[in-house]
Amino acid sequence: MKTIAIILFILMYILMITLPKRRAIVALSTAVVFVILGILPINKVFGAIDWNILMMIFGTMVIVDYFIESKMPNLIADKLLKLAPNVMWVTIFMSLFSGIISAFIDNVATLLMVAPVGLAICKKLKISPVPMIICIAVSSNLQGAATLVGDTTSIMLAGAAHMDFNDFFWMNGHPGIFFAVELGALATVPIMMYLFRKDKEPVHSNENTVVTDYVPTITMLGHVVFLVIASFFQNKPEITNGVICMVCGIINIIWEIQISKGTDSMWHSLKAIDYDTMLLLAGLFCVIAGVANVGIIDDLANMIATAGKGNVFLLYTVIVFGSVAVSAFIDNIPYVATMLPVLYSLSKVMNADPILLYFGLLIGATLGGNLTPIGASANIAGVGMLRKDGYEVSFGDFMRIGVPFTLTAVFVGYLFIWFVYA
Repeated sequence: MKTIAIILFILMYILMITLPKRRAIVALSTAVVFVILGILPINKVFGAIDWNILMMIFGTMVIVDYFIESKMPNLIADKLLKLAPNVMWVTIFMSLFSGIISAFIDNVATLLMVAPVGLAICKKLKISPVPMIICIAVSSNLQGAATLVGDTTSIMLAGAAHMDFNDFFWMNGHPGIFFAVELGALATVPIMMYLFRKDKEPVHSNENTVVTDYVPTITMLGHVVFLVIASFFQNKPEITNGVICMVCGIINIIWEIQISKGTDSMWHSLKAIDYDTMLLLAGLFCVIAGVANVGIIDDLANMIATAGKGNVFLLYTVIVFGSVAVSAFIDNIPYVATMLPVLYSLSKVMNADPILLYFGLLIGATLGGNLTPIGASANIAGVGMLRKDGYEVSFGDFMRIGVPFTLTAVFVGYLFIWFVYA
């Protein structure tokens, strides 16, 4: 049974790589085969799916869509533009701005909010928008790991490690991964200053975006506040965070229906939800549960521990930089979903702190996607936006910014996590 499970698991990965638009179907089909073959007993299917994660993703996506439609991000961007003395600092400010937003909402949604502003600025100044859009994309990927709601991988980590919103800031008496990510983000500023040192053209902005609906902004901030408050309660139901996100999303829908006197805004929001990702995760949860059920996870953990020869630092280093290499070409969602249970078993085998390995995984897997234009969804969306505007982006163009940006941020986060949690 183990051999069959391994073959099916590898085949699933190959198909997800070769058929990126059919990842959800591949994962769900594999899960069905696992159930049929008895690799995952049918009575364990419901429990294998992490409903808290799916509810959090659903509710957050609804909130994000209304937040984008309210134009509040554009208003904030207008304010930032007035602070920038030249193009170099516009690029830096827009990158940091996209990173801050991405710490709380989806990376692709962040790109779709911020990149059009960057394109407009570049058109006005008659310069290529390629460097600025690449910086916005990689910055949004970078800070997705900073908070519980910043990225799907963060939500998955929180579910595996039973972490609350506050744990990303302060974990087991130590500064959390938020500070590792932010230090990495700050370390990229000198990199951008060097890369864009010649872009000293002055910039001016007289535009003022008008926001007429502040409820999406209140809901966005409110759901974060409620997640923070929930962090202080012990022994709460496992679906607490998911319920908070769902309720805030529903409140937003009801409000928008009231003010628009129709359901058009509701359907727009529901259509904006990334159902493929949710179905992909549901399928992966079942597949991974099946793999764990037949003992493959524990076997793999023992193999890695033996190869590491009991050296936790070597293991941690391999996890971080191995994840960077893998995530440069493979979507980090299935990768992280696969590795989390492996690292849990591995931490028990080596008697190591699982948080050290978890945070190392998230640093490497989240930031690693910035190495190439196909390593993360935000990168693909950014390159697609540029192509639509008449600009082709080669691997070389992207990696000229992505490689130094990524390696700098990863190395800073790698050192921070090791010295704090080792």
